[in-house]
Amino acid sequence: MRNLLVCTLAIIGVLSNGFAQKPDKPTSAEIYHDLQKLNFLGTALYIAAHPDDENTRLISYLSNHDKARTVYLSLTRGDGGQNLIGSELRELLGVLRTQELLAARGIDGGEQRFSRANDFGFSKHPKETLKIWEKDKVLGDVVRTIRNLKPDVIINRFDHRTPGSTHGHHTSSAMLSMEAFDLANDPNSYQEQLSLTSTWQPRRVFFNTSWWFYGSPENFEKADKSKMLKLDVGVYYPELGLSNNEIAAMASSQHLCQGFGRLTDRGSTDEYVELLKGDLPSGTSLFDGIDTSWSRIKGGAAIGSILYPIEKNFDFTDPSKHVPDLVKAYQLLQKVEDEHWKSIKSKELKDLILACAGLYLEANSEEASTTPGSSAKINLEAVNRSAQHIVLKEVKLIGATATIQPNEALENNQKENFSMEFTVPNTAQYSSPYWLNEPGTLGMYTVTDQNLIGKPETPSAFKAQFVLDFNGMTINFEKDLVHHFSKPDKGELYEPFVVLPKATSKIDEKVLIFSDASSKAIQVKVKAGTESVNGQVSLNHPSGWVVSPASIPFSIAQKGQEQTVTFTVTPPSSESEGKISPIVTIGNQTYGKELVEITYGHIPKQSILLPSEAKVVRMNIQKSGEHIAYIMGAGDKVPESLEQIGYQVHPIDPSDIQKGSLDKYDAVVVGIRAYNVVDDLKFKQPILFDYVKNGGNMIVQYNTAGRWAEQFENIAPYDLTLSRDRVTDETAKVDIIAPNNSLVNFPNTIKESDFDGWVQERGLYFPTEWSSEFTPVLSMHDEDESPKNGSLLVAPYGEGHYIYTGLSFFRELPAGVSGAYKLFANMLSVGKDEVKKESHVKG
Repeated sequence: MRNLLVCTLAIIGVLSNGFAQKPDKPTSAEIYHDLQKLNFLGTALYIAAHPDDENTRLISYLSNHDKARTVYLSLTRGDGGQNLIGSELRELLGVLRTQELLAARGIDGGEQRFSRANDFGFSKHPKETLKIWEKDKVLGDVVRTIRNLKPDVIINRFDHRTPGSTHGHHTSSAMLSMEAFDLANDPNSYQEQLSLTSTWQPRRVFFNTSWWFYGSPENFEKADKSKMLKLDVGVYYPELGLSNNEIAAMASSQHLCQGFGRLTDRGSTDEYVELLKGDLPSGTSLFDGIDTSWSRIKGGAAIGSILYPIEKNFDFTDPSKHVPDLVKAYQLLQKVEDEHWKSIKSKELKDLILACAGLYLEANSEEASTTPGSSAKINLEAVNRSAQHIVLKEVKLIGATATIQPNEALENNQKENFSMEFTVPNTAQYSSPYWLNEPGTLGMYTVTDQNLIGKPETPSAFKAQFVLDFNGMTINFEKDLVHHFSKPDKGELYEPFVVLPKATSKIDEKVLIFSDASSKAIQVKVKAGTESVNGQVSLNHPSGWVVSPASIPFSIAQKGQEQTVTFTVTPPSSESEGKISPIVTIGNQTYGKELVEITYGHIPKQSILLPSEAKVVRMNIQKSGEHIAYIMGAGDKVPESLEQIGYQVHPIDPSDIQKGSLDKYDAVVVGIRAYNVVDDLKFKQPILFDYVKNGGNMIVQYNTAGRWAEQFENIAPYDLTLSRDRVTDETAKVDIIAPNNSLVNFPNTIKESDFDGWVQERGLYFPTEWSSEFTPVLSMHDEDESPKNGSLLVAPYGEGHYIYTGLSFFRELPAGVSGAYKLFANMLSVGKDEVKKESHVKG
C-alpha cells in the first residue's frame, strides 16, 4: 500500500484527541479549556450523510464556545467516492475516510459516530437511497445513536423537505433524523435496543440552513427568519490562541483524500439554524432553557460546588494544586445514580486529573503486531510531574491475563519503567475494521453486535489499566497498548498494536483478464505474521478453470517476510468469469485473508483483513495499437487494467510533455479529474491538441465541471460544456445511437449485453452541450429522466481523434467488467480501422 507523507498541521494538544496515536500533552490553557467543558452538561448531535458533509465551523463552535459534548453522526463512511491522494477505493476508501473524520474531530473537539449504511454512490432521490440502505435498519441506527448519546439538540445538515433536489443520501439523512427524533422516546420502537440503552427525547431539532439552500444570498435575505437563530461562529478563543474558523479549517483540511485542504480563516462569520421541532430558544444559544449545570443530575450540585471554584480560580502556573479537589469531585461522581452522565464525566475528570498532575502513562509493545497464542512483551512508563503524592499500585492488562503490582510512589519528575509479558488468547479477535468482518450488501454493512454498531473503529484489543492511589482514593486509568518507536527520517512514531493471523496471502492483481485461451502464471504472496511459518498454499478456482500444481509448500523464517509461489492458471475456451482465492494451510489451520495496510502521515496506520481473492475473466477481446501514454489525474487503476489486455502503458508526467514527445504513442489517455488536479496540464493543451491534429488519439476521462483554472476553459479542441448530469443506476438501459461508429464496431462489436454487470453507476459529469464536430455514441438515463447522450463523444480533429467520456471506466475496469474492456479497447483503436481499410485498398 502506498506510503505517502502528507504535510501535517501543528495542532494544539487539547484538540489532538489521540491524533495519529500520539498521546495528549496539553498546556495549562488547554487544561483550563477542558475544565470548562467538564462543567457543561449538554450534548449536541450533528447529522449528515458522508465524511466532509459536516459543518466543522458549527461543530467547533458548539464544542469550544458552548463547551457542549458535540457528536457528528455520518450515516456512511464515504466508501463510494474518489480518492485524491492514493488508490484506495470502496471499503478501503471508507476506512481512510473514517480515520480522516476522526482526525477532524480530534481538532474541532467533536466525537464521531456512524450507521451501518454503505455509500453505494450518488443517488438522485431518497426513494432509491432508502430502498438500497434498507431504511428500517439505518433508521434504527439513528434511533440507537440518539438513545446512546441522549442529545439535547439535533442539527441536520440537509433539508428533509426537498427530496430530489440534491444527493439522495443527503436528504435521506435529514428525513431519518426527523423520524428518529420522535421514535427514540417510543419504548415500542426498536425494543431490542433497550437491553443496552434507554429511550430519550431530544429537546429540539434544527436545520443548519444558509443562503445556498435558497439559491442566492438575495433570496435568503428575504426569507422568513422567525424560526431561525443566527450564531456568530467566528469567535476567538484566547486560551487556545485560535479563532473558531481557524480550528474549523484545520479540521476540514483533514479530508485530504477529498481535496479539502484549505487556508485557515478568521473574523466574524454567521451561521443559521432553523427550528424544525421543539421549542425555540429565547436567546442565541441552542441550549437556552436547558439546564446544563451540574444541578442537572441528582447529586451533581455537590460536585459543581467543587469544580466551579476550580474553574473560577484556576492556577495556570501550577495546575497540579487542583488535583486533590478533582479527586474529591471524582469520588462524589461515582455515587451519582445517572449512569449516562457519570460515565461521560468520569472519563473527562480522569483526563483532567492526569493533565493537571502532569502524569504520563504509556503501555508500549516491543512489536507492532502479534498473533493468537503468541507471547508479547510490554514496556510500561509512568511519570508524575508534580508534587502530588501518587502511588502506582498495579498495572493490569485488559484483554489478556497479565498483572504487575509495583506499589511504588511516583516521585516528582522521576520516570519509572516496568515491563510485563503476556500470552495472547487463542480466542483473540483479529484487528480489522469490524464492519468489514462479514459480507455486506450494496447498501448495508453487516454488524450484528449491538455494542459495536455506531462505533467509529474497532476498539483496541488490549488496554493497560494503571491503578493509582491519590492519598487513599484509588482511580483506574486505561491506556491503549501501542507500538512506540522512531525512525531516523521520521522521528518519533506511534502505531496501533494489532492482532493478525499467522499468515496472510494476496494476489496483487485483483482482476486477471484472459483475452484468449492461453495460460497465465499467477503469483501468490504469502506473508508471515510470526516466526517460522511452514505450510502449503492451494488455489480455489471456478469450474472449468485449471490450476497447476494443486498445492505448493512454503517456509518463512522471519515475521513480516514474504514468499511468492507461482501457479499456472488455464482458462476455459469460452467466455467465463469467477474468483480464485488462495488458501494457506498451517498444520490443521487454514487462512484465507489478505492484509492491507494504509499508511498516511495524517492518520494512524490501518491494518485491514479482507478475503484474499482475485476475479478471473475469460473474454474474447481484440485490440489495435500497443503503446499508450497515460496522464494520471486524481488516482485510478485504469493503467494496470489496460496492461491486463496486452497494452504497454507509459505513465507521463505533464511537465515532461514537449512538442513531438507524444508522437510515438498509439493513444494518450487522460486520467479521471486530471484537469481538476494537475496544474501543469494548463501549459500542455496546445501540444496535446497538436498531437491529435497530427494523427494521434486522445481520450479524456471524466472531470468535475467548473473546477479547473481558466486556462482549462476548453479542455477539448471544440466547444464542450460539462455538467453535473450523471446516470447512477448501473443497470440503466443503454442505447447505441451511432450504430455505425467505429467505437462500437472496431475491433470489437459492442452490444447491449456489454453493459451488463457494471458496478455503482454508468457514469458522471456528462457534457450537455457540444459542437457539431462531436458524435454522441450512447444514450442512457435514470428512471423518470430524459435521455443523456453525452456519456461518450468522439470527434475527428485534423488527422486524429478526440474522445471525451464520462463513463465510469475507473470503476468498471478494476471490477473486471468485460464490456467496459471491449469498449475501452475500441476507444484506443479509433482510427485504426480506417488505416486498415486504406492498407487493404492499396494492397
